[in-house]
Amino acid sequence: MSKNESVSVAIEENVAQPKKNVVKVFGFPISSLPPTSRFILLSLAVFIFYLIYGYILELIFTLDGMRPHGWFLTLVQFAFYTLFALLEIFISGCSINRKIPLKTYVIIAILTVGTMGFSNSSVGYLNYPTQVIFKSCKLIPVMIGSMLILGKRYSFAEVVACLCMSLGLIWFTLADTTVQPNFSITGVALVSQALLCDAVIGNVQEGAIKKHKEDTTHVVLYSYSIGFFLIFIGLILTDQLIPAVSFASQFPWEVYGRAVLLSAAGFCGVQVVLTLVTFYGALVAVTVTTFRKAITICLSFILFSKPFTIQYVWGGLLVIAGIYLNMFGKKNKSSTPLLVSIQQIYMKVQQHMAPKVSQIHEGDRSTFNI
Repeated sequence: MSKNESVSVAIEENVAQPKKNVVKVFGFPISSLPPTSRFILLSLAVFIFYLIYGYILELIFTLDGMRPHGWFLTLVQFAFYTLFALLEIFISGCSINRKIPLKTYVIIAILTVGTMGFSNSSVGYLNYPTQVIFKSCKLIPVMIGSMLILGKRYSFAEVVACLCMSLGLIWFTLADTTVQPNFSITGVALVSQALLCDAVIGNVQEGAIKKHKEDTTHVVLYSYSIGFFLIFIGLILTDQLIPAVSFASQFPWEVYGRAVLLSAAGFCGVQVVLTLVTFYGALVAVTVTTFRKAITICLSFILFSKPFTIQYVWGGLLVIAGIYLNMFGKKNKSSTPLLVSIQQIYMKVQQHMAPKVSQIHEGDRSTFNI
């Protein structure tokens, strides 16, 4: 064997084989599944878990006397989310040590408390489909805040998306006021506060996870455990804890039993959506979750008796259009904005109609400049 041959063999033996990144859901590896089967499986899981979540949440607030105890329900949810996260960490054999600083976790916990607490409380005062529509429109506070504070500029598609969402919200809310005799502005205020917290928490979580390489289960564990103590202290200071515990003791299954199912469905749903984003990106995930929200709203009208008007449909369609305009605006931000695309189409038409278009005055042509 020659020297060159021996060197060739040594190189081949020492070539490091790239390791495949194995993605697991609830401990089961799904990376090896075919893409189509994996997508169908994850999408079905999103539908199942979040439809169960929405149904149980609305069912809990059908209980007479439950309306004032939305924050107590959130406390119970945070306790179960913490237990589920601990259980998943211990089963997977991972360390419980955190990577994100405690100060950052406190900020995430405060925002999580605001998002879930105000959202749960709003269900007691607001029509559930209206609450779902409101929570779909966090682009509005994000855009307004970044324009006022950071001086950020947005594409034409994103501005139109914001306008569509705003008009859709107004349309849906006005429809609610006409058919709901017990419509409460308190519910709108609560869900609006949840919307503001939800608009901020995504950026904080994403930045912390990317910077410190923390996995989502640890983020759930620390943010919800800290949030539990924050809510607990808040309920004690406002004298709401004892009345809520007394009320729940009268209906243990309706409060605690359903809260276990609610928390399990929510915890599993979060894990599946994050996995869907990992494999297929945010646009596909938003498409699946948006369709899920539409089904949730339809089932809410079917399973729980409530008045219906066609105005709900038009308002909801405007919000859905805004969601997709926003996603496509973000996806194509680095390429050609919508108005420039329209101008390019016009220029192509101009080339085919050169004899006629050439007669247009210079001042008229300047109208199409962006």
